[in-house]
Amino acid sequence: MIRPISDLRNKSQELSAFVHASGEPIFITKNGEGDLVLMSLASYGRLKTQLDLMAKLAEAQAEESRGQEGRTLEAVMKDLRAKIA
Repeated sequence: MIRPISDLRNKSQELSAFVHASGEPIFITKNGEGDLVLMSLASYGRLKTQLDLMAKLAEAQAEESRGQEGRTLEAVMKDLRAKIA
């Protein structure tokens, strides 16, 4: 959905209801050009989590391509269990 910036002032309740119900962002224009994206905090949180995960995966792939060896799941789990105990 694309809406003008004046709708932020005039129809804020409607815009809020839409982003919460649909989970989709609203693209806000200013003078006919893209300016902002409006989304719910829940949607933003999911997006941020996905981006953080992708960044970690990219870092792991870069380390692997440089020849660095990772740790096995078993080794990581052993260390975690030791810290919990």
